[in-house]
Amino acid sequence: MNQAQPSKTQRNSNISNRDVALSYIGLLCQGKNDFDHIEAFREDEFFRYALNVDNVPSSPTLRQRLNQASLIDDWKTILLEESANLIYRMDAAITPVYVGNTPYLPLDMDVSPFDNSNTMKEGVSRTYKGSDGYAPMFAYLGQEGYGVNVELREGSVHSQKGTPEFLQKTIELARRMTNQPILLRMDSACDSADNLKICMINKVDFIIKRNPRKETAEDWLSIAKDSGICLEERPGKNVYMGYCLSTIKGTGVPIHIAFKVIERAIDKDGQILLVPEIEFDTYFTSLFVPTAKIVELYEYHGTSEQFHSELKTDLDLERLPSGKFATNDLILHFGLFAYRVRQNSASFL
Repeated sequence: MNQAQPSKTQRNSNISNRDVALSYIGLLCQGKNDFDHIEAFREDEFFRYALNVDNVPSSPTLRQRLNQASLIDDWKTILLEESANLIYRMDAAITPVYVGNTPYLPLDMDVSPFDNSNTMKEGVSRTYKGSDGYAPMFAYLGQEGYGVNVELREGSVHSQKGTPEFLQKTIELARRMTNQPILLRMDSACDSADNLKICMINKVDFIIKRNPRKETAEDWLSIAKDSGICLEERPGKNVYMGYCLSTIKGTGVPIHIAFKVIERAIDKDGQILLVPEIEFDTYFTSLFVPTAKIVELYEYHGTSEQFHSELKTDLDLERLPSGKFATNDLILHFGLFAYRVRQNSASFL
């Protein structure tokens, strides 16, 4: 952090960038994000010794310095890169998923709304969950959910806005952490052609759930009956799975779509339906394995909700402490690093 360019107001300060950064990380690791919480540790010798800092900043200094640091990208870049390097240096175990005999490290990207209702913080707006807050994007690697990348976003911003650039950076950071094959998983809010092209350019395998948009269940049932394999799970319930070939919009590049279509003529209570019920899910994927495996691998994408929850509760980061959007973005980057430190510490217990 001391490599980051200091502002004019801090050049004569006896509190270094390093002291500010490590002190705040130490605070976050204890589940405290408010700047005022630092006051309890200013004279704490063990706190200074454990973090190897010379001086613990006061609350006003901490607030002022993080506000200043948020105006440049250096701090966020350093936090993300050092977070990735930490995993590589410590040779941390990252648990893969298996596709046949091939291990893949799952790379899960998703938005998780942060409720900051009843505040006047910059960037707070209505999220898709119906609350006022932020809608940050997160990326996690492995079944343990090692944080790779984060970006604070205004609450009303669509999930895809800025995602191609975020995805490119995330892949670069993930490859600092591992040499193993990567399997990207994203939900239907991010089924953009731009994301698919980035995966292909970077040779990253992927499972991305598709947004059906104007597609109908009847159309997919017809496709499924023509090219899928039918399994009768019970009388009156047929499940079709298979693949069809499509192209990436605007490019003509071929891509596989895996599908799962359910047709119910009789409900679970044995009632015969006048009009059959049809459900369908489709996925863009670079893998060509049984569709049931694609569905299984994608369902585990939901575990990323657990990682969001740990950041929100264990680190108490849901209600971010600053009124400034840029400062809260920087704080979220600190939070991702602190989350990584806690994970690594737990692995040695």
